[in-house]
Amino acid sequence: MVNPGAAAEAGRASGSRSHHFRGSLGRFATGVAVVGFDGATKRHGITVNSFTSVSLEPPLVLVSIARSTRAHDELAGRPFTVNVLGAEQVALALHFAGKPGLASDEEPLWVEGPTAPRLTRPLAYFECTPWAAYDGGDHTLYLGEVLDFGYRSGDALAFQGGRFTALREDQLGVDDLL
Repeated sequence: MVNPGAAAEAGRASGSRSHHFRGSLGRFATGVAVVGFDGATKRHGITVNSFTSVSLEPPLVLVSIARSTRAHDELAGRPFTVNVLGAEQVALALHFAGKPGLASDEEPLWVEGPTAPRLTRPLAYFECTPWAAYDGGDHTLYLGEVLDFGYRSGDALAFQGGRFTALREDQLGVDDLL
């Protein structure tokens, strides 16, 4: 005989575990980026905090895109740009996360890159051609081969503990060691 109370309790435990897992992941500070690309009918931007380098030779990066994202299916097989955001670009992060807040005169501005569109004045950008895509549960892991890239000075936008924060430029990188 099935105990309906046990099933409900298991559901709560599962939801609680998922919530705790997400909270545990939130303790890891990440950068914030917008993946930009031209879809079949329009330009898209998706805010991500799951972005990492994969290889220097060839230069490869990875972005993790939730399958529930409206533009998820359109990204497959398309060139894209990862736009790493500066600390002053919170409004862009929110805009491309589906939380409108930009005034009409603040609409995102794009630069036509040789491979894919990029936002104006990102902290760094990586224009990519598709390399591979992998199943990642409720996400797809997209690898891109970097064909063009660049960066500017400034503080980085970061996400930790469910909120935005800034990483000061004087705390970033090892450029002087390279």
